[in-house]
Amino acid sequence: MPVLQRSITLPIRTGLDWQATWSAEDAGLIKCWEVGRQLATTKPELSEAALRNELPVLGWKGGVSRTLKKLEKYGSLQYLAQWQGLRGEDLQVDTTTEITHTCSKTGMQVTFTPDISKLIEQSTDEAAEGEEPHGRPAPGVPEQSLFS
Repeated sequence: MPVLQRSITLPIRTGLDWQATWSAEDAGLIKCWEVGRQLATTKPELSEAALRNELPVLGWKGGVSRTLKKLEKYGSLQYLAQWQGLRGEDLQVDTTTEITHTCSKTGMQVTFTPDISKLIEQSTDEAAEGEEPHGRPAPGVPEQSLFS
C-alpha cells in the first residue's frame, strides 16, 4: 500500500486489538492519525501550532522544540500522520517517498521518511551534538555522577 488515505469525515475506529492496530497493512499509521485527531480536541494549543505550520514535539520523531546547529533532520511517517490528524486533515501518506516540511517557528527542515535507518543514524548524530535523545535538553541537571 504505497499511498495511505483516509477521510477526516470517517469516525475514529474503536475496539481494535494490538495486532489489528499496529500490525495491519497500514503499520499503525491510521492509529497515529486518529491519535492526532483526539489530541486536537484535548490539546487545542497543539492543533493551533500545527495549523501555523509548526512541528510541535509529539510522541514520534519529527517535532522540533528549538533550532539545532544542523537545520535539517528526519522525522517518522508516524509523526506526519499524527500531525495531519492534529491539523484536521485527511490522512494522506505515501509510504514509499520522503516529504519535507519546514517548521514555521524554528525554521528547521524535517524530512519525513519511511527509511528507519535514517532515523537511527540521526539519533546517533544528535547525541554527539549534545542533543538529548528525547529532543530536549535536560533543564537544571548538572552533568556529574550521582554516585561519586
